[in-house]
Amino acid sequence: MRMYDIIEKKRDGENLSKEEIRFFIDGYTNGDIPDYQVSAFLMSVFFRDMSEAERAELTTAMVESGDQVDLSAISGIKVDKHSTGGVGDTTTLILAPLVASLDVPVAKMSGRGLGHTGGTIDKLESVPGFHVEISSEEFVDLVNQNKVAVVGQTGNLTPADKKLYSLRDVTATVNSIPLIASSIMSKKIASGADAIVLDVKTGAGAFMKELGDAKELAEAMVSIGNRVGRNTMAVISDMSQPLGNAIGNALEVREAIETLQGNGPQDLTDLCLELGSQMVLLANKVDTLDEARDRLAENLNNGKALEQFKAFIASQGGDSTVADHPDLLPQASYTFDLPAEKSGTVSEIIADNIGTAAMMLGAGRATKESEIDLSVGIVLRKKIGDPVQKGESLLTIHANTSAVDNVKDKLYASISIADEAVEALPLIYDNITV
Repeated sequence: MRMYDIIEKKRDGENLSKEEIRFFIDGYTNGDIPDYQVSAFLMSVFFRDMSEAERAELTTAMVESGDQVDLSAISGIKVDKHSTGGVGDTTTLILAPLVASLDVPVAKMSGRGLGHTGGTIDKLESVPGFHVEISSEEFVDLVNQNKVAVVGQTGNLTPADKKLYSLRDVTATVNSIPLIASSIMSKKIASGADAIVLDVKTGAGAFMKELGDAKELAEAMVSIGNRVGRNTMAVISDMSQPLGNAIGNALEVREAIETLQGNGPQDLTDLCLELGSQMVLLANKVDTLDEARDRLAENLNNGKALEQFKAFIASQGGDSTVADHPDLLPQASYTFDLPAEKSGTVSEIIADNIGTAAMMLGAGRATKESEIDLSVGIVLRKKIGDPVQKGESLLTIHANTSAVDNVKDKLYASISIADEAVEALPLIYDNITV
């Protein structure tokens, strides 16, 4: 078998066999197939696409290129959630303890952030003492004991994906549905969950700006998951404006606590209830989504979800009193309000730009080597569709410097106010189950 023949076959639009896909992935991972041939192959896929069977085989081969997490020692159906990313996406901090409060095991493997704000681990490390450096045995024990734990990603998970992604990034082949879908799903499947709920974002702050593209990606990932034996579904949600109000690590943890207390922003609460309901349903804990949602909402209101959060934080060395005293979280030295320059209705909040402004304050990493300031960020006071009076605060900047004029300029350029009334955007566009 030759890589040349595989490239030629895909170039001509033919479907590859399982053996050909395995030959390609194994050879590239081992260093036997050079970058220039793989670049040609990736471009062939970009233009010629892949069948559902090919996508599933590609994903499986990538999963088997490295380590796989064995969660079989954890009792119950393990359900994972993955978001395609956005601004102010605090859902994992809420969903993990909320879903666990209904006796669904959540064994979460998360990473650090690169871009607007930190990843889930960075955010959790805003809590004094919290750590993710735990052994596999301790991870399993914690999930069996508390139904929830979070650990950092292993170094040798899906090495084929790491190599392929680096090459895609420099060969203009990132925006390919089969390549995106297999990349995301290989990591989720290697992480060991029995079932997967995907939160596929669409809008200005999402990777998939257009709804049609988001739906195509969601369908591709759901198909892969189900074909390889993972019960998988996807929710397509809006990311044209930030989710919730907080953008920044400690600020997002505070907002997560407020949500677990039943006092969070409506959009963040609603999305967590939607995703959480799907997770509980896939875990076979309920018969209907309505029942799952009612039980989750009840645990937000009766304090069980917050108690689960406290137990989770304490079990990994964190100071669980932050749930009752969020002022223990890191706080910035300065706060500045951004007053509206006219009266009207907020018509646009460009999520990407708000995220960039938060990164300018130090809330995210411009490069892998960048240091994150856990205390800084932005808290929105208005969302799309909200009325605003001239001089009223649009948002509050949390900074550790008084020199924030460039951040203010960025924020003003990212928020539009219309003279006429504007309807709020839908939060959830579609659910994909097959």
